[in-house]
Amino acid sequence: MTTAKKSGEPRPRLATRSKRVSPRPRLALSVGCPCGVGPEVSVRVAAAARGCELVLVGDLESLRDAAGRVGVDPRRVVGAGDAKRAGEIRVVAPFAPLQRRDRWAGRPTAVSGRAQLAWIDHACDMVTRGEADAIVTGPVSKDAIARSGARGAAKFLGHTEHLAARVGAREVVMAFCSKELTTSLVTTHLPLAKVARAIRPEGVARAIYWTARLSRDLGEARPRIAVCSLNPHAGEGGLLGEEERTAIVPGIELARARLAGDRVRADVVGPIGAETAFRHAVRGPYDAVVAMYHDQATIPMKLIGFGDAVNVSLGMPIIRTSVDHGTGYDIAGKGTADPSGMRAAIELAARLVTVRRA
Repeated sequence: MTTAKKSGEPRPRLATRSKRVSPRPRLALSVGCPCGVGPEVSVRVAAAARGCELVLVGDLESLRDAAGRVGVDPRRVVGAGDAKRAGEIRVVAPFAPLQRRDRWAGRPTAVSGRAQLAWIDHACDMVTRGEADAIVTGPVSKDAIARSGARGAAKFLGHTEHLAARVGAREVVMAFCSKELTTSLVTTHLPLAKVARAIRPEGVARAIYWTARLSRDLGEARPRIAVCSLNPHAGEGGLLGEEERTAIVPGIELARARLAGDRVRADVVGPIGAETAFRHAVRGPYDAVVAMYHDQATIPMKLIGFGDAVNVSLGMPIIRTSVDHGTGYDIAGKGTADPSGMRAAIELAARLVTVRRA
C-alpha cells in the first residue's frame, strides 16, 4: 500500500512521459465517497471496460463489497500490485483500510472525508507523474471533505478548484458535455449574491476560448459558440443590468482576439438570453453555450442529458472528466445506481487522450 500525499503539500511537477506509451489510454479513477454510489458505478463500469487501461483509486474492501452488490465477482477486485490475469479490476489504495463504520452507506464520517481527498490527490499525482494519461473522478461529498480535518480540506469547494490548484493551472473552466449539448461556466461554485461581481471580461474570454478548443477536439472544425447574458433579455440595453455592456461584450472581444492569435477558428455570438442560447444549441445553430453561473448551465444540461453528461475541467495541463451526478446517498448500498454517467466519463477521457496524443 502506498502512502497518500497530504492535501496542501507542495504540488507535484508534471512528469515527462516515459518512452513507453501504452497504445490504449491509461485512466486513473478516484471512486468518490465510499458511503455513496461511486464505488458501485466505478466497479461496475471497470468490470466491462474496453479500449483503455483503468485503475481504480479507493478502498479495496469497499470496492469488493460494491462488486458483490452489482453482480461482479468480488474476487476480480485486486490490489494493483497483485493483478496477474486479464479481467481483474486493479485497485490502488493510498489510504489506510476503512473500517465498516467509515464506509456505511449514506453516512460519511471524517475518516471517509479524508479518504476521498487522498484518493483524488493520488489519482491526480498518477497523471502528473506519467503513470496515467487522465483522471476520472467519482462523486464526492464536499461537506464531508471540508469537515474532515485533512490539511487544506476546509477550503475544498469541488474537484475543479482543488485539482487546478494542485497542478498549478493558471486558468480553469468547468464544462459539461453530452450528445445533445456542450456548455461551460464563467463562474463555478459561488453564492448567487456574488456572481455579478465575479463576472469579468477576462473570465468570460477564458470560458469562451476553452469551450471553442473543446468543441474543436470533439470534431467541430469551426465551432459556433453562444454566450449567455447574465440579466433577463440581455439586460434590455442597461435597463435590467449593466454586466452585458461592462463585462460580457468586452470578454467576447478578448476571446475573439485570443482565438485568432492561436489560429483557432470559431464563431462567437452574444450576449443573448440564456433561454434562447440553450434552445438553439439543442436544436442546431450553436455547438456550445457559455453560461455565466452554475445553475444557468446545469439546469438545462441535467434536463437534457442527466446521467449521460460528463463534467470536464478545461484549461488544465491534465485531462479530467467526471460524472455529472452526486453521491446518491439515498440509493447507496442497494446496487441500483445507473453506471451510464461513469461510463460516459471514461469514454470521453479516453477520447480526449487520443486527441491530445494526435
